[in-house]
Amino acid sequence: MGKSRKSKELWIYGPGLDLIVGCGAWSAPLLLIAYFGAASNVRLWAVVFYALALFCNYPHYMATIYRAYHRAEDFEKYRVFTIHITALVLLTLLASHFWLRLLPWIFTIYLTWSPWHYSGQNYGLFMMFARRAGADPTPETRRALYWAFIVSCVALLLGFHTGPSSDPLFISLGIPSAMGRAAQIVAGIAFVVLSSFGFSKLLPSTGWRKLIPSLTLFSTQFLWFLLPAAISLVKGLAILQSRYSTGVLAVMHSAQYLWITSYYARREAASANATVPDSTRRAGNWRPLAYFAVLVGGGVALFVPGPWLASRAFHSDFTASFLIFTALVNIHHFILDGAIWKLRDGRIAALLLNSRERVAGSVTTVQTRVAAAWQWFAAGSPAVRRVQIGLAVFLFTLASLDQARHYLALRNDNLGDLERAAALNSFDEPLQIRLAQTETKAGNAQKAEISWRRAIQLNPTDPAPRQGLLRLLIDQKRLQEAFTLTETSLAYTPRDPNLLVDRGLLALQRGQADVALTSWNQALAADSNQPLAHLYLGDELDREGKPQAAAGHYRSFLESVARRQPGARPSPDLVIGVVLRMADCEARSSQAEAAIKSYSMAASLAAETNRPRFESVAEMNEAELEARSGRMDDALALYQRALRLDDSIADNAAGGLDWFNYGRFLEESGFPARLAYACIVKSESATRALSHSRLPQEVDSRRELLKDRLERELGGAAAAAIRRDPGPLSQEALLLRR
Repeated sequence: MGKSRKSKELWIYGPGLDLIVGCGAWSAPLLLIAYFGAASNVRLWAVVFYALALFCNYPHYMATIYRAYHRAEDFEKYRVFTIHITALVLLTLLASHFWLRLLPWIFTIYLTWSPWHYSGQNYGLFMMFARRAGADPTPETRRALYWAFIVSCVALLLGFHTGPSSDPLFISLGIPSAMGRAAQIVAGIAFVVLSSFGFSKLLPSTGWRKLIPSLTLFSTQFLWFLLPAAISLVKGLAILQSRYSTGVLAVMHSAQYLWITSYYARREAASANATVPDSTRRAGNWRPLAYFAVLVGGGVALFVPGPWLASRAFHSDFTASFLIFTALVNIHHFILDGAIWKLRDGRIAALLLNSRERVAGSVTTVQTRVAAAWQWFAAGSPAVRRVQIGLAVFLFTLASLDQARHYLALRNDNLGDLERAAALNSFDEPLQIRLAQTETKAGNAQKAEISWRRAIQLNPTDPAPRQGLLRLLIDQKRLQEAFTLTETSLAYTPRDPNLLVDRGLLALQRGQADVALTSWNQALAADSNQPLAHLYLGDELDREGKPQAAAGHYRSFLESVARRQPGARPSPDLVIGVVLRMADCEARSSQAEAAIKSYSMAASLAAETNRPRFESVAEMNEAELEARSGRMDDALALYQRALRLDDSIADNAAGGLDWFNYGRFLEESGFPARLAYACIVKSESATRALSHSRLPQEVDSRRELLKDRLERELGGAAAAAIRRDPGPLSQEALLLRR
């Protein structure tokens, strides 16, 4: 009998529910399902998570509101949080709708605070179960275990803030990669040391069986925070802040929160009932369905009406408004939750630690307007009941409408569904972007333009709709309108490097080279690693006859590309082409040695990526510079390799020019005239094989002059014999050594 009683004192609802939901034993399977399921069907899982939010995430926020506001004495006890902090949050919410630049800062606070909040809840439940099991940890043991939870959370947060952010809503601290990785390793080691010390002190007093709930919570903390950080270290995978903090982890945390708060509310109701005289005591004072209905309805009221009203009243972006509400409601929840849930609070400890002592009910009557209004609304009079029912019907109707709109808005492949979603609420930038993209695919350019412009109007700082409209205008040759769009957009994002690059290109097409150069230099002032700005500056400076300055920009473009991950680099054709242009500029600005190195680099890149045409061009140009520098052996080998490459791909256009250059080199270097003449004949033969392309007039004239000179030197008969069959001598020229 004693053993059964002790077992009941350990559990909240029972071993199954407590371990799975309260202690997070379902973490591993749910994380795996969410990871692989979301990858296989993004749309389905987006709808699933949205539905879970209505019945799990939203109610868990309302549970904190219910806890802080439903008893007058609690309302007054936490007045700083229930009134003043709440008012500050409401002011921030209003301000952020008129100044959208606040959104990334608010969202970053929310995403950074979330793991800390989850860890605090896990630690609190860990200690609750340990104390229910009979443990009485020393301050040193508590501190060690507390810091074990903290450092595991810090390991994940370091991953969030290491390097640049890939999420426009998240502002990373930009911790250098090496420093961030080292700090994560230190956090992992600290976790092992602290947890080993803490459990070595805790286990002897209770035994491991009684600590099964606490051990399960500890493993949950490891799975939620330390394991992802370890995987990111070993595999080099980036952790997406928003997806991780607001996905399945938030669902599990919310379910855990509802599990413990429902138990507390039930015990609180029983305690309040026990303080009334036996004659007036009511059976069944705790009504779980009514409690949960209040939480769901209140949760919907916190999240759903606000964005709809804001988008309708202020014509603000629905998605941005929803994100603002999400972030600020969460932040308010974190603050309020941290204040009201403390095991050192006697009332909370008595109810959660299963104390058999009675908890005193309310002994004070707090007369405030807010408290009075809440008490009136919570009363059970017929008039209030009608108001409650009407409000509940309205909220659940709005939630259903919101769910339907969310589902329709995700149907990128169905233009009709997207239009239905827009009919419900057109003030939604991502929806307008999807509409524009789908209309473009369907060939409805005019409707696509309307959607692009609506998206820009809703969020002028977002580059996505602006870029979409720019592409549409440029495709339709409406360059003046495209340029005007860039000018208008600069008023909202004056230091957007991509926008400045686009403005420069459009200015150049309008014949305003000075405006183009100014725009590209401004882009580099905003982002010195902007590769396209360097590329276009190099091209324009080269065109203006400033090869040395152009070469510097080409070099900066290549350095920027080299710092990128292999998958994010431009095509090999573009990179090799830029290296060749840089080498040409270096050669024309009397930097022969630098040009030789650049041509050699271009040839190597072309060989690695199987671009024989580029390799031939690079080696031919390098050969000419080597010859001018007096390194004849190197030049000879380079000429010969280039000609073999031309022959391997049957490139007669390149062969016509390259055989001429090789023949000229042989003649100028004092090699036998017959070999030089055979090269000129091969050049003519390659040129005649072309259907359209011919050598430039200047090159053709030089070839004729060289041919005449060699024929005079060889004599008519010898020249005629070579013209009849230049093959043997041209092959000898390819094998020639000094």
